[in-house]
Amino acid sequence: MTDSPRNPVLSLLVKPVESSRPAASAANNSSHGSGRSIDTEQTLQSWIYDMVIWILSVVFDLFFREIRPRGAFRIPRHGPVIFVAAPHANQFVDPIMLMRQIRNESGRRISFLAAEKSMRRKFVGLVARSVSSIPVSRAQDLTSRGSGLIYMDDKHNSLVIKGKNTKFQTECVLGGLIVLSSELGSAEIETIVSDEELVLRTPFKNSRATEALLANSMRYKKAPKVDQSKVYEAVFQRLNEGGCIGIFPEGGSHDRSDLLPLKAGVAIMALGALDLNPDCDVKIVPCGMNYFHAHKFRSRAVIEFGSPLSVPKELVQLYSDGNKRDAIQKLLEIVNNSLLTVTVTSPDYDTLMVVQAARRLYKPANKKIPLSLVVEMNRRLITGYSQFKDDTRIIHLRSAVANYNKQLQNLGILDHQVEYAKLSTPVILGKLVYRSVKLVILAAGALPGAILFAPVFIATKNISQQKANEALKASTVKIQARDVIATWKILVAMGLAPALYWFYALLATWLTHHYELVPSIRPIWFITIISMTFLPMISFAALRIGEIGMDISKSLKPLFTCLNPNKINAVAELKSTREELSAEVTEVINSFGPDVFPEFKNPTDLFPTRQSQSLQSE
Repeated sequence: MTDSPRNPVLSLLVKPVESSRPAASAANNSSHGSGRSIDTEQTLQSWIYDMVIWILSVVFDLFFREIRPRGAFRIPRHGPVIFVAAPHANQFVDPIMLMRQIRNESGRRISFLAAEKSMRRKFVGLVARSVSSIPVSRAQDLTSRGSGLIYMDDKHNSLVIKGKNTKFQTECVLGGLIVLSSELGSAEIETIVSDEELVLRTPFKNSRATEALLANSMRYKKAPKVDQSKVYEAVFQRLNEGGCIGIFPEGGSHDRSDLLPLKAGVAIMALGALDLNPDCDVKIVPCGMNYFHAHKFRSRAVIEFGSPLSVPKELVQLYSDGNKRDAIQKLLEIVNNSLLTVTVTSPDYDTLMVVQAARRLYKPANKKIPLSLVVEMNRRLITGYSQFKDDTRIIHLRSAVANYNKQLQNLGILDHQVEYAKLSTPVILGKLVYRSVKLVILAAGALPGAILFAPVFIATKNISQQKANEALKASTVKIQARDVIATWKILVAMGLAPALYWFYALLATWLTHHYELVPSIRPIWFITIISMTFLPMISFAALRIGEIGMDISKSLKPLFTCLNPNKINAVAELKSTREELSAEVTEVINSFGPDVFPEFKNPTDLFPTRQSQSLQSE
């Protein structure tokens, strides 16, 4: 746990923002000075929380093109709740996104668990405290180099670690960690036999760690066992008061296509709270953080809320009787299954790309699918694929869809742009000329803002990529470390953009004063105010105009391709391939759909009519 800040205002930021004190108690306290003081503190804390979320929401609305909630009616309006969110695709963005949606949809405020290391950073720490985050110490953040070298001498027993000039008995502790490089991971200590021998609780998860230790002696780091009792005490208290807790049970952020194994923390919180107070009636709400190109500027996101879960009484009893490990494991399975209902997970990236292509091919003609339904369609298709992936028809269809994706990539066009092959040459030429002229006009309108804001674009791109490379080297689960790119783009822009505007405003003020450009404006600092007002407006206008221009520019390449004599036949063949493939995809889905989803009835839609209407209304 971190020390409370000395600033009296900041000291409020680590207190709960939501309390469910009985009305009688609240009324009784309100008649005394202390009661009024508590109410004032809570009001101030709520105001600070709402202000921070509002400010960051403005920034997120600039970064994301569209953010949609789905299933928000399922959020409990009263009582203790643990919001369990996955996948953790963005370090700094995910919790703020979730807090914003929950505040807007239900009026509730939640406290997230945050790494103590992150809370020591100036800006991130200030934001985390302002939204009542609970600091959590992590063993991996407390590592230090151990003496000597370690190795393994028995390939049949990967739990025994031997040492050379090591001091296991004085430097290591039971329950602590032995940490190798970031690529090879860590393992928990079960027994310390001597200064030069110890036994692990479980083998290293990365098989390469065992191979490396069998081949050579290695340097290592050790980490202490972290006492999280104070963290859980704070969580139990907040839940007992009727508050809300937020947690990402996967642990750290990642950019994988499937969920990471869940940590035990969420189960301990729920079971521990009910063990201490059986009347607590805590609910667990699964939250799916579904992004479309999360690392890219002006991308889209759907935050989906699942049905609240009640912890089975038999698991609470099992936990109370001392069988904590079994109770925790069973509850984690329930939570994991609930997360699968609100997230789009895939065994690998290639499968996800094929499924998304199949969804586009199956989409009914002339029907726009809402963003929230796209998530549901992807999820259902992956469920069906997982069940019938060994069927010969599915194997053939996967190969055909993958080949179609490859042809699109070779021609440099997108699936929805294949329709251009239906158009005649004069029509294509007319569209090309019209859009080119429109693009030139839009580019001219966006140019001033783009030039002014160029330093921010360049800095965000370079710094975010640098941070991604650093994160990739330090992680064993990241693929390209895209989970940190959006975070650093937003953080850098939030810090650099205001500084850049002030620089331009002060420069404009100095030039006006020095060269008497506008002598009628007095006092001269009016120039500063005017500049600080119009510069953000110019940047925002450039953003909106540039967004339209980018969409138009992406549509030019397929038009050129359709006019290219060397490729026109390929495009026409691709159009024919798409029609045949679409028919095959539709037939396969309609054939297997009822076996996967009993309510599947409508052959022109992936959803039954009644369910589709309810989803549309969300």
